[in-house]
Amino acid sequence: MVAPSSHPLLGGSRGAGVRPACSDLVIVGMSGGVDSAVAALLLKQSGHAVQGLFMSNWEEDDDLYCTAAADFQDARRVCDVLDIPLHRVSFAAQYRERVFAHFLREYAAGRTPNPDVLCNREIKFGVCLEYMHRLGAGRVATGHYARLMPAAGADGVRLLKAADHAKDQSYFLHGVAPAALARTLFPLGDLHKHEVRARAHAAGLEVFDKPDSTGICFIGERPFQEFLSRHLDTRAGPIEDEDGRVIGEHRGLAFFTLGQRSGLGIGGRAGAAEAPWYVAAKDPRRNALIVVQDHEHPLLMSDSFLVDEMHWLVAPETDELECAVKTRYRQNDLPCRLRLAGGWRVTLREPARAVTPGQYAVFYRGELCLGGGVIAQRQQAHAAAGAGIFV
Repeated sequence: MVAPSSHPLLGGSRGAGVRPACSDLVIVGMSGGVDSAVAALLLKQSGHAVQGLFMSNWEEDDDLYCTAAADFQDARRVCDVLDIPLHRVSFAAQYRERVFAHFLREYAAGRTPNPDVLCNREIKFGVCLEYMHRLGAGRVATGHYARLMPAAGADGVRLLKAADHAKDQSYFLHGVAPAALARTLFPLGDLHKHEVRARAHAAGLEVFDKPDSTGICFIGERPFQEFLSRHLDTRAGPIEDEDGRVIGEHRGLAFFTLGQRSGLGIGGRAGAAEAPWYVAAKDPRRNALIVVQDHEHPLLMSDSFLVDEMHWLVAPETDELECAVKTRYRQNDLPCRLRLAGGWRVTLREPARAVTPGQYAVFYRGELCLGGGVIAQRQQAHAAAGAGIFV
């Protein structure tokens, strides 16, 4: 087996002409979409022995919204065209225990979780990766847009942004163990989305124009409030403006997230400007939803926040470092200072909007992903020195 640091596909593949590293089996996680299809295509074109694995993580009797059956058929047709075997496995029990239970606890506590990060860490690059190796895989591969770079050290790998920054998924991969990344290939790392679709079309793969999946991994396109109502006990409460005046009623704090504009059900209010309302804060103690009308209202802006459960891919050498952070997916990098003082505190160079507890803060130095953690508390911008106004 070739060592991770010398594997020619570690940083992504431009497809045809890539020299295969070894004869070890590569198993590709097949989702039924175009990205995993082209990942398998590129690996086979480069001379690897390739097999596919379709995993399902959610099992409910709601065929109206669940696309797993159709996705499996798409994955099967892709594997037929590529002439590779396709395995199928369910990790629904592990998903409910390791991802969904956490998802519900966070919403019940008034935070907004990101289960896709946990799904990668616990399922796709956890139990699924180990299952692939039990099938005999020397390497596993996925259709994620990210790159890996050889590095010195025990794990021998670093996580980089994808060449296509608009599709980069390193944000969702920051929690994966380096040892798991060292056994993984990301063949799409150097490609742009339009190139991926073009390669699928040229290879006769019917999924070449299949739309990308959207939404939370297990919820998909189903109505979010209806879904949460089936799993959480929610209660109505007041909607208040910044001065504490009650201007409406919400159905449950779990249905709202910071910065949200639609679905508030407030409408025009006497004495208020004719401008949209935005969720600025949630007060679980009083079950109150706080809303404002300015898109960049001070209650929505933060210049500092605390991070828990930090997971480092590149451990810092000091207790303070300058870097950049994303507080949500597809956000531009925000210059910041990260300092260890009891826990990790992030100070932004410029205030950011809707920094949301429960979401992940992921840190970068240029293209290199350093790691990340869960946003625990945010501080309002321009808060008085020493006031400690964290919400």
